[in-house]
Amino acid sequence: MTIKILNLYAGIGGNRKLWDGDIEVTAIEIDPKIAKIYQDFFPNDKVIVIDAHEFLLSNFEKYDFIWSSPPCPTHSKVRKANGEQNKPIYPDMALYQEIILLQHYFKGKWCIENVIAFYEPLIKPFEVAKHWFWANFPIPKNLHHGRGMGKDENLKDLYKLKGFDLTNIEGIDKMKTIRNCVEPETGKHIFELAFKKPQLKLV
Repeated sequence: MTIKILNLYAGIGGNRKLWDGDIEVTAIEIDPKIAKIYQDFFPNDKVIVIDAHEFLLSNFEKYDFIWSSPPCPTHSKVRKANGEQNKPIYPDMALYQEIILLQHYFKGKWCIENVIAFYEPLIKPFEVAKHWFWANFPIPKNLHHGRGMGKDENLKDLYKLKGFDLTNIEGIDKMKTIRNCVEPETGKHIFELAFKKPQLKLV
């Protein structure tokens, strides 16, 4: 049976890179330049340039698995720590709106990913490495999540870590794009957890 997947805030597709099997992926990305890169990496996926938050509300019932990685800067410890450079702003509550929607209305499997915030979470997540995950299936704390990024990583290191090479791509912030990319191994193991595939790798 084909698994219909909705990949929200898809970026260049780090979470999706190692998904395999009989899958049909619809990727939602609002930035046309980033969406074009995603499409080049995953030519068989359907890519739609639209607001992911609104698309989710209107289309969630069509899918078997939903992954969402909403923008994280307004929740980030790093942004708050640099308070002298960044004025206080309201945290983007679209994150929690999506969690509540999927918890109470969606019948399939789902996962929402974000950074560990500077505040106590309003809805308890699973914590893996430096990220929070909300899902309707258990995600173990010792899930294998890749090597992780160091503070002084350069683009060459990050391309190798994430498995994407943006060297010949112009017109984007390459460092921001690759750092925003979910580690493919994390995406792979969470997808396997959702559908109870064998050989789950823990550390």
